[in-house]
Amino acid sequence: MPTSYRIRTLLALAVCSLVCLTVPVQAGKYNPVLDVGDQAPTWEKLPATDGKSYASDSFKDKDVLVIAFTCNSCPYAVDYETRLNQLAEKYQGKDSRVGVIAVNVNLIPADSPEKMKERAQKEGFVFPYLFDKSQQIGQAFGATRTPEFFVLNKDRKVVYMGAMDDSTDASKVKQNYVQQAIEAALQGKQPETTETIAIGCNVRYKRIRRNK
Repeated sequence: MPTSYRIRTLLALAVCSLVCLTVPVQAGKYNPVLDVGDQAPTWEKLPATDGKSYASDSFKDKDVLVIAFTCNSCPYAVDYETRLNQLAEKYQGKDSRVGVIAVNVNLIPADSPEKMKERAQKEGFVFPYLFDKSQQIGQAFGATRTPEFFVLNKDRKVVYMGAMDDSTDASKVKQNYVQQAIEAALQGKQPETTETIAIGCNVRYKRIRRNK
């Protein structure tokens, strides 16, 4: 191989390596899959505790969509139920521009659809509480904790993801990140805080055995 050709080849490989290293990873600071500004994943109809089924298109009339990944079995998720219900109540109404839903992907008995329905009725949930047996929606959003919140704008791009607020103790909350993100998105703006660490239990994804 001529020396000049070898040099050109080595230079090309070096440039390629530098380019590959500088390509941004499509994941947020705390989210393993999505970054703020990414187009949110869509999903087909999933059953809910109200007896209906909901797909991402079910909320196409909403300018903002809030998705809370939660469950029955996590103490943190249970502690946030009242706050989540209050948020949904705030934006209730036929002409509301904001949709609020919750999604459970855990497969343990305590988080079964039957137990979800019992919980929804007991606590008086005013938001759709969806169940995804396939767990695909949780994986697509990169949800790792319960509860974990995502706020999507009119174009269904992620404007915020993470914790609902700045304290797991409701009496000590000073900033409601989800609320701030909703109000910003309604004005076509980005919230001041776009990503935080979600505090809660691990989402119980099925373990997939690797073939030896």
